[in-house]
Amino acid sequence: MSGGKRVQRWHLWIEYGFVVAIMMGIGYTAWFYRENSYLPQPFFYEPDGVFMDWFSLSPYGYFRGAYDVNGTIYPPLSFVIMRIFSLPRCYNINSAEWARNCDWMGVAGLTGFIATNAVLTFFAFYKQDRSTFLPRAFAMSFGLPMIYTYERGNILLLAYTFVLLAFGPPLIRSARVRWFFGGLALNLKVYLIGAVLAPLLQRRWIQTEGIILWAAGIYLATYAFLGEGSPAEIVGNVTYYASGFAASNPLDLWYASSMVPVITLLNGEHFPINTYMNSDTANTLLMIATIVARTTQIFIVLSAAAIWLRPEAVPRHRGVYLAIAMAVTTSEVGGYTQILLLMFIFMERWQGIAKPLAIVMAYALCIPAEYVMGTEVYLTRFSWLHGSDVYAHYGLGLMALLRPLIAMLIVWCIASTTIHDVWVDIRHQGWKKRWRFRNDLPIMVGAGEAKPLSVSTER
Repeated sequence: MSGGKRVQRWHLWIEYGFVVAIMMGIGYTAWFYRENSYLPQPFFYEPDGVFMDWFSLSPYGYFRGAYDVNGTIYPPLSFVIMRIFSLPRCYNINSAEWARNCDWMGVAGLTGFIATNAVLTFFAFYKQDRSTFLPRAFAMSFGLPMIYTYERGNILLLAYTFVLLAFGPPLIRSARVRWFFGGLALNLKVYLIGAVLAPLLQRRWIQTEGIILWAAGIYLATYAFLGEGSPAEIVGNVTYYASGFAASNPLDLWYASSMVPVITLLNGEHFPINTYMNSDTANTLLMIATIVARTTQIFIVLSAAAIWLRPEAVPRHRGVYLAIAMAVTTSEVGGYTQILLLMFIFMERWQGIAKPLAIVMAYALCIPAEYVMGTEVYLTRFSWLHGSDVYAHYGLGLMALLRPLIAMLIVWCIASTTIHDVWVDIRHQGWKKRWRFRNDLPIMVGAGEAKPLSVSTER
């Protein structure tokens, strides 16, 4: 290897160092389970809750009431999939606990989803960049967001598969097939509507139209099969969920995707925060958390405007990332949704300052470890994995507080990079007429020919 290549790839030592940290976290988790018979923080605080995101909803593949009784925000496709990957004999009664103990096919399906994700992720990142695919694919496949999603049994595992195939590195050549997977993804997680609309920023109208058509067809077919989940029901439940979340105790900070739990906890409306800290401290922290959240949203809006101004100066995956980031940082949807965000961060190149910082912070979010601060609480709980009662201890985790902040800082890095790249492009060629975008508004174009730019030309 030449000296130039060694200089260019020094960052691989950092990336492989994080792989070692992730492996150590997995090893510690295995050791902790062997010693204590339940999974440690940051995994879910209820040892009896393993796979319950799946099995708390899977009975509704056989019984009505998903929307009017449970108030779910999942479109009908989720319940159709749960019915496919289940044993009908385990759903003679509407009981989530009974179904989990009986339905081995559901557990096998979840295991198959995460295994499929690992294989596809390694292939995708190999096509993206052969020099970095091993550490980045490992972090995505076995880091905290992915294995936490598996532990919870959330159908987000399958949504990740569809997002990867629709918007990730091009594993599939056919655009129509990618649109199909985009339609499937939208039918699993409605907040992915931003990702579907994001190509419009880069004038890729047909991609958005194709995904929406596929999504509509999939929705109508699954709605007809399930017999419930009308647009009015879904919109009503989404609206109620988005406006009604408020942290009522510190457990809501366990693994958050946004500042919403911190903000609602500090404002004291649903939790007596002044019992634990004085009002001045609480108000200061509330102001800081609010500023961070609003600044993140402003950054995303400004970067979206920048992409619209110069779509050819920004890689295609960047707009999709920012759209999903807006959704998961504005409302609380759980920290495991980071698997949909980190995928796009690991598609960035180690260039400049902001992008390497974002990559490093993305690796940090993948480490399955927690530092517990302060006094721990000891409780007797039932461990489903071990099949017995355990003496579980919990405490406030440092990373539980830092993970939402780190996710916001990653958005700042990527958004500022986007704005910078567009600004450099404008300074390089001014307001010259670019042939591909000659029909843009007059403010975006002028006379002359566009010149090639070496900054942020990766696709």
